[in-house]
Amino acid sequence: MRQKRAKAYRKLMHLYSMSFGFRQPYQVLVDSEMCKSAVAQKLDFVKQLYTVLQGEVKPMITQCCIHELYLQGKEQQTAVDLAKTFERRKCNHREAIPGDECLESVIGEHNKHRYVVATQSHPLRVKLRSVPATPIVHINRSVMVLEPPSDVTLRAKETTEEQRLHATAPDLALVGTSAVQEDKPKKRKGPKGPNPLSVKKKKPADIPKKSLQRKVSVVAQEAAVGVNQESARLVSLKSSSTKRKRRRKSHKASIDNLVVNDEVNVNE
Repeated sequence: MRQKRAKAYRKLMHLYSMSFGFRQPYQVLVDSEMCKSAVAQKLDFVKQLYTVLQGEVKPMITQCCIHELYLQGKEQQTAVDLAKTFERRKCNHREAIPGDECLESVIGEHNKHRYVVATQSHPLRVKLRSVPATPIVHINRSVMVLEPPSDVTLRAKETTEEQRLHATAPDLALVGTSAVQEDKPKKRKGPKGPNPLSVKKKKPADIPKKSLQRKVSVVAQEAAVGVNQESARLVSLKSSSTKRKRRRKSHKASIDNLVVNDEVNVNE
């Protein structure tokens, strides 16, 4: 597949996903004619679907479509074998009906189950273009093609986008209850301050010169008084240490006095 075509298909599936809720794996309804064309063109059907839809796919087929293949005999046995590999989609038809009518009844008026339709039936494709949000895939000359969205699908897309712009009834009811609650006064929250751990400490304010000089003079006076007291204490200690001590007579002098006294007594 060319890059330009792959980009266009990717945009188409994005439109279906965002506007109508299509999700992977995409459910692909296959009819009997598509099975016969895939076998005739020798296509790897599931791989081609994956390439065209740009995502995981889940091929599905109804019992009525398989019954159409059975009615065509053994010549279409390979198409029957291919159809048996697909998931069976219940169509709730007790008796088999034509495949186009079966797929049309399964899709319904709004394609609420989000099916992608792979069909080779031109009348069925014309009918499905009138159903919004219905991607259609067909094979053209051995190339699988995803049709562009129909006008009905584009109008449905615009209406859904317009509805999303306006509030719904439940939303309006919620807004009414919230408006009643908002009448109560609320505390106004101001801007948060900076982290105190990351803020530098404030420098102390400048002290006026007069008060500074007064403090300096007081401190100087106190220091002078302290110096005077300390000097007086040192002087007193010095005077007490230099006091004259009382001299004691030596032992020799006392002995001399005793000898003199004895001589005086002897002379008398």
